[in-house]
Parts: sequence; C-alpha cells; structure tokens
Amino acid sequence: MEAALPLSSSRPASAASAAYLLLDVAGVACALPRAAVSEILPLPNLFRLPTLGPLLAGFLNLGGVPVPVVDLARLFGLRAAARDPGPYDHLVLAADRATAFLVDRVSDLVTVEPEAVRSVSGRQTLNGCVEAEITLGDRLVHALAPARILTLEEQERLAALTRAAQDRLAALAVG
Repeated sequence: MEAALPLSSSRPASAASAAYLLLDVAGVACALPRAAVSEILPLPNLFRLPTLGPLLAGFLNLGGVPVPVVDLARLFGLRAAARDPGPYDHLVLAADRATAFLVDRVSDLVTVEPEAVRSVSGRQTLNGCVEAEITLGDRLVHALAPARILTLEEQERLAALTRAAQDRLAALAVG
C-alpha cells in the first residue's frame, strides 16, 4: 500500500491567505480547508456492515478503530450507484480522524488569497455544506464546510453505525 501523502504547501502563504486541498468529486471541483484534513490515504480495503446505507463506502480500520468512510459523490447526489474503485480514488481523513471522505481524486494543495474566495450563503446549499466559491484561474471550486457536510441526523446515524462496527471488531478480538 502507498504511504499517505504529505500535506505541506510548496508556496509560502501570506498572513491572510488560506490553504485548501483540491478534490475531484465525480467531476465536480471541490476543496477542503487544509486545517480540516489529517491525512490523504490511498484507497484501502474497507469493511462493510450488512446494515450500511448507500452513502457509506464502508469502514477504514485505523489501528483497531473503525472510521466511517462517506462517499461524497453519492452523498451529494452526483453518482447514483456505487462503482468499482478508480486508480486515483483517495480517502481524505478528517482532522479529528473520526471520519474519512471518499473522493475520486485529490489533485493539489493550494494557497488561496482572500480576494479569490467568495462566501456562499448557508441557505444556498443543503445544510450550508458549501461555504465559499474559490476562483482558481478560470475554474470555480466549491469550498466545503467540513462541519456541515453531514446533517445532524446523518451524524447521529453515522455515530450509531460506528459504535456497531466497534462492537463487531471488539467481538472478533475476544477469543
């Protein structure tokens, strides 16, 4: 398995600039604030509980701790059905390491000046999951708000599924 990709920007940032990780989510350009990401991982084998819904790709076993992997393309309604993993699929592990997001590709880590970022009203997207639009050259990139990608109900259900996965792993450890 490949090593996790480092998360350091090669360009010095001004005091007001911000670092973003650029993502491809089913052909849609998205970004996450660098501070919201712990690691970028190549797609490992994930384990699935029989009760998982279609939005979860499965669980990553991170040192014996199950981490739910949310398929962003399915969550955002950009892909109707699961697909075979692609060669560039990555997991983006959240800074708190409690959740990972499956994306089609992590393409870059960029430093963005404030004038390239335009705020988006929380009412314009479901749960306010897009907090800004970033202009990069001639491209428009949706900056995601990590805390609002999942609704409160989705977070609660995800927590329950994670507890069930932890119980299942614990039961296997007891011999």
